[in-house]
Amino acid sequence: MWKMKESHPLKVKELVLDNCRSIEGKIEGLTDEFEELEFLSTINVGLTSVANLPKLNKLKKLELSDNRISGGLEVLAEKCPNLTHLNLSGNKIKDLSTIEPLKKLENLKSLDLFNCEVTNLNDYRENVFKLLPQLTYLDGYDRDDKEAPDSDAEGYVEGLDDDEEDEDEEEYDEDAQVVEDEEDEEEEEEGEEEDVSGEEEVRGRAAQGHSLRGGGVPLTCCLFAFVC
Repeated sequence: MWKMKESHPLKVKELVLDNCRSIEGKIEGLTDEFEELEFLSTINVGLTSVANLPKLNKLKKLELSDNRISGGLEVLAEKCPNLTHLNLSGNKIKDLSTIEPLKKLENLKSLDLFNCEVTNLNDYRENVFKLLPQLTYLDGYDRDDKEAPDSDAEGYVEGLDDDEEDEDEEEYDEDAQVVEDEEDEEEEEEGEEEDVSGEEEVRGRAAQGHSLRGGGVPLTCCLFAFVC
């Protein structure tokens, strides 16, 4: 079974389980506790169906390439309603009726079906765009056969990196503030120690003068005048 670096599923936004073996269409440990998950990759895990995927409301990008999925895609609209990118390359999808349920994924922007038999059908691209009008990119190209820019293909991952950088900057600022506060406290303590030592030195000199002169009152008055 795979092991997670983070201490709790709620902290995980990106999860890569490529080449982990599924058991009866289910990946052990992958549960609906991953409520914040936005990117999931399960490439070549032996899936024949997506029926056992947990409910992941915040999932945006799902990588399912190089499995043995041949149908049952209707459950994706229920379990991953906010998908924007779906990669089904290298699966056993043979006809358009298999992908028709993806109509319900209203936010789906990019679909990949490389190395699926369905791509051999006549007018494949034209028919897929008609079937799924919400799509912007099919197999990396738009309706006019213009290649998707890297920003669209990788924008989601970059977004995650930006979030992590922002969190790191916030942690750095907090640490820097703590260091500054500690330095200020040390400076205040050093100042207080200097004041105390200064007073003690003056008192010592005054006491020495008192013993030499034998007169207490005038020297005491000079001491208070110096401190003030």
